[in-house]
Amino acid sequence: MKSLPVLLTGLATSLFAISAMAAGAVPALDGAGLSLLWVAPFAGLLLSIAVFPLVAGDFWHHHFGKVTAFWGFVFLVPFVAQFGVTTALHELLHTLLAEYVPFIILLLALYTCTGGIHVKGNMRGTPALNTAILALGTMFASVMGTTGASMLLIRPLLRANDGRRHNKHVVIFFIFLVANIGGSLTPLGDPPLFLGFLKGVDFFWTTQALFWPMFTAAVILLAVFFVLDSFYYRLPGEMRRDPTPDSPVRVDGMLNLLLLGPLVLVCVLISGVWKPGIGFSVFGTEVELQNVLRDVALLAIVWLSWRFTPRSLRHAHHFEWAPMVEVAKLFAGIFLTIIPAIAILRAGADGSMAPLLAMVTNVDGKPNDAAYFWATGALSSFLDNAPTYLIFFNLAGGDAATLMGPLATTLTAISAGAVFMGANTYIGNAPNFMVKSVAHARGVKMPGFFGYMGWSSLILLPVFALLTVIFFSG
Repeated sequence: MKSLPVLLTGLATSLFAISAMAAGAVPALDGAGLSLLWVAPFAGLLLSIAVFPLVAGDFWHHHFGKVTAFWGFVFLVPFVAQFGVTTALHELLHTLLAEYVPFIILLLALYTCTGGIHVKGNMRGTPALNTAILALGTMFASVMGTTGASMLLIRPLLRANDGRRHNKHVVIFFIFLVANIGGSLTPLGDPPLFLGFLKGVDFFWTTQALFWPMFTAAVILLAVFFVLDSFYYRLPGEMRRDPTPDSPVRVDGMLNLLLLGPLVLVCVLISGVWKPGIGFSVFGTEVELQNVLRDVALLAIVWLSWRFTPRSLRHAHHFEWAPMVEVAKLFAGIFLTIIPAIAILRAGADGSMAPLLAMVTNVDGKPNDAAYFWATGALSSFLDNAPTYLIFFNLAGGDAATLMGPLATTLTAISAGAVFMGANTYIGNAPNFMVKSVAHARGVKMPGFFGYMGWSSLILLPVFALLTVIFFSG
């Protein structure tokens, strides 16, 4: 942990040196001239992320970094050979500075702070209490991220229901709401929305655009859950001997709540609204002062959380760095291999992905919002929703000002599809598997991959169809 600031300092020094040496114009990557073969490493990596944990979990657990590096080299070696070191270096530095580093630093801050908050005590898992916890987690998810809210509340929810015979449905609805749909109101909530923020989408645009779709979906799902949970609760023999008797609920780690709530929120918000017009160019990539200060402040928050949170508290919360390391390695590969895909999509009708553009475009040339919603959601169900968001963001033009203006409903459809439909499968969003693993370790008989899809198809797909009619069919 102590090496992180040192590594970032060294990286910054190297980048300044590169910037000083780069005096000429930087060649741009023309997506119109790229074939779909350049997308193969990106597709291979996403398929590896989706398939290996299911069919070779032990191999993936020990070698996911090597698999990611393999796909990175499969892309990078021919890319350098084809376009030269200068273009490759420009694309790498742009991806690193403008997208990957800010993305990972925010996730690191959210992960570190939420890992220092521990909810003690236990209450009885009645339908009213369970519904209240799900509603609370849905609201928390947009402030502390879907991963943070999930890891904070899943264990108290499991303790509350460990005396009941039927409790897997509680975890399933928790994944629907807290691990996915609840994170749709701010760029802090879910990685796709933060990537949109880095691309120029205003911080509170997401709140305004997605509030009613999120509210509608959440209210319907909470109502369905309450009815279903009430049915199970009234069954004869539902209550068993509670292994964790009721006790007062207490939250430890209040410092992290302070760091997570006001400070992280303010850091990200200020970087979006304060535009001093000060920056420097690193090999063709403009690095702005407000973004540098945001990332430095977030790293300071990480240090404060790690330094002043008792280790015993993190141990009680089962905190470990492995999930964060996995995310950092996987997204390094994703951001690297997605470079040609983004370039092709920006070429629009002149690029080799023109057929995909035609699928989401009406005959009059305007975007089909319903098609964007379902296409983004379908890919987000089985691939990571962050790169899926980037694909369709760029397919719709990639200009944040246009997408927040004349194409606002299209960006809403893309955002909702990426965030909401990550709940369709265990692999649609990172917290899904985390929640499943925690529940399984506590003795909950969670459904398998296709069993879970049965639940999501029966419950979520009708809700998404209704959202399409209400919000995306105009």
